[in-house]
Amino acid sequence: MSLINPDDSLERQNEKLIQIADALMRRVEHGGAPSGAAYEQFERAALLEKRVRVRTLELERTLDLLHESNAQLAQANQDTEAARRNLADAIETVSEGFALFDPGDVLVMCNSRFCRDFRDTVIDLRPGLPFRGYVERVSRSRYLAMPADLTPETWSEKRMRRHKDRHVMFNVQLANDRWLQVSEHRTANGGTVVLQTDVTDIIRLERQERTKLRDKQTRMIRATLDHLNQGVCIFDENARLVGWNDKIGTLLALPARRMHLGASFFALVDLFDEDIVFTRGLDREGFRYWARSDGPRAQISFEIRRNGTMTLQIFGRGMPDGGFVISVTDVTAEREAAQKLHELNEILEQRVMERTLELEDALSAAERANASKTRFVAAASHDLLQPLSAAKLYIASLSDRCTSAHESSVLAKTESALTSAESLIDALLDISKLDGEGISFDIRTVSLHDILRPLVDEMEVLAANKGLELRYVDCNLSVESDASYLRRIVQNLLANAIRYTDQGRVLVGVRRNGGSARVEVWDTGPGIAEDDQNAIFEEFRRLDTNASDNDGLGLGLAIVERACARLGHPIGLWSQPGRGSCFMVNLPIAGQAAPSGNKTPRMVRPISLAQAGMITLLVENDPQMRRAITVLMESWGVHVIEAEDADSAIALLDDLEITPDALLLDHQLGHGATGIDLYQTLKARFGPLTCAIVSADRAPELGQTCAALGITFLQKPIDRQKLSHLLETAAARMTPA
Repeated sequence: MSLINPDDSLERQNEKLIQIADALMRRVEHGGAPSGAAYEQFERAALLEKRVRVRTLELERTLDLLHESNAQLAQANQDTEAARRNLADAIETVSEGFALFDPGDVLVMCNSRFCRDFRDTVIDLRPGLPFRGYVERVSRSRYLAMPADLTPETWSEKRMRRHKDRHVMFNVQLANDRWLQVSEHRTANGGTVVLQTDVTDIIRLERQERTKLRDKQTRMIRATLDHLNQGVCIFDENARLVGWNDKIGTLLALPARRMHLGASFFALVDLFDEDIVFTRGLDREGFRYWARSDGPRAQISFEIRRNGTMTLQIFGRGMPDGGFVISVTDVTAEREAAQKLHELNEILEQRVMERTLELEDALSAAERANASKTRFVAAASHDLLQPLSAAKLYIASLSDRCTSAHESSVLAKTESALTSAESLIDALLDISKLDGEGISFDIRTVSLHDILRPLVDEMEVLAANKGLELRYVDCNLSVESDASYLRRIVQNLLANAIRYTDQGRVLVGVRRNGGSARVEVWDTGPGIAEDDQNAIFEEFRRLDTNASDNDGLGLGLAIVERACARLGHPIGLWSQPGRGSCFMVNLPIAGQAAPSGNKTPRMVRPISLAQAGMITLLVENDPQMRRAITVLMESWGVHVIEAEDADSAIALLDDLEITPDALLLDHQLGHGATGIDLYQTLKARFGPLTCAIVSADRAPELGQTCAALGITFLQKPIDRQKLSHLLETAAARMTPA
């Protein structure tokens, strides 16, 4: 109920409102208690009217929204129905059979082509059909070409097992030689889409192509067989001929009318006449037995001779299907060449034997001549030293009587010449002793201080005359060696260093090197080029061609090398042109070498090796070490084959065509190769051999590896007694029981 009529004009409504407002004001100003209650009722009515008006507006808006939602829902239903119709139309247009199952394996929808080839199952395909029901109906369809080894139940179970995979694709054979390809794909929500595609044309085309390919392969195989220079025949699992070429009949002299498809292998073997003789490998019955075997056939190879002149090699091999292949090759020329080569080898071996005997005679003569030369040099040296000494005494007596400076100069030159001759004879005598057979050394404990200190004191005068500084680093080590020869070795090294150093200094010292003491002589001389470092140890070889005889005769280093080799003291050299040189001699420290007794002389050359005639392969990449070891072993009567690396060692053995009696191999051969690798290679070729691995590496792993392989490990510097024991052991194995 409204106080104002909405149909009134605005002027009339305003007029009424003014009157109402005036009345209300008068009531407020002049009204008593009864009139106040009436006003409160009026005010409450106005407030209620306002709330009703607000609620009415809200209801009207809600009703409008409801109408709008109903309209949208109706539109959505129309769109959904349209989409369903469009999806159904789209699925229907697909050329393949299509079906959609929900995550619970219940049929949602399918097109008319789905299971169209299974006409007796179409009436059951309705939404709500379980997947297993669909499979069972297909398995019982009379249009399904069921494999002979399956029943509808087993086919259905097999199909359900495939359904568990996420992606499935397989072919199903239908009646009337038709084929259907079935594929399954999972949807995002776990449903399944099944597609059925007719692939009959594709499979038939593949059959045709396969047949064409098989025919083509047959022609190619036939052409290949005819092209071969060998005779080939192929038999099936029943030993029936299924393929051959013309060459087989020519080589075996088989009649062409008997070589036909299906011919029996045994009948063909019976055609071998008496002119065919089985010479090597199987005989005729063994050949038959091999072909008659039911199981897998092993490869066979044998030879026959036909007409006494032609040699044929027959090779047989089984095939996976139970058949076998036989090939025949004419090897007449190869066998004749091999026979001629064998005869030629016998002739060459005879000539080599004759030449070897001649060389042995020449070697024996040379050894006798060398021994005679050594004895002569030793005897002559002793006989010449006495008159030289007498001549020097006479000259010394004359020098006291000479008053003329010219005569004194002549006498001084004469005395110098005699001194040079005496030095040459002494050097020749030393070399003859070192080259002799019966030399022995007095090996005992020697203090290096007692050897080096007096030598340095003697050489200081020579160094001072040349303006050189001679320094000595004192040492309290004791070594095992021959004192006199050790003194001569160090004396020659010091003299050489002073002789060839023009300025600077010469240093003598001892460095501990594991179980050995290394005497080192350093100088600041001109140095030695790498190409000349081997040549300086040769007799009468001096690199300074302008040097006079008073500067040395070129025998000092030759004596040093021989003495070190016979004593078993490895010698080393470091040198760089323009900077200087260092000569090093390794000596066993006393108490760490094999005990030999303080006073008992020992023979350097083991007696048992002198008559053994053994051959040792030495592989060492350091030329100085290789030369020192070679000289030492040759002094014992051992024949040494030298090589610097594994490849050259193997090539050398191949060229010489000999098997070594012992192996002495450096561990580090360069380029990543090791002595153990080379030993394994030689062991595979020649069988077990006496072997020692030489290395400065003291890691226990290397020794353990050698022990596991049954070979000896020798640490550098090499212990002479251990090396001789190794060679004597190898020589004992050479001696027949």
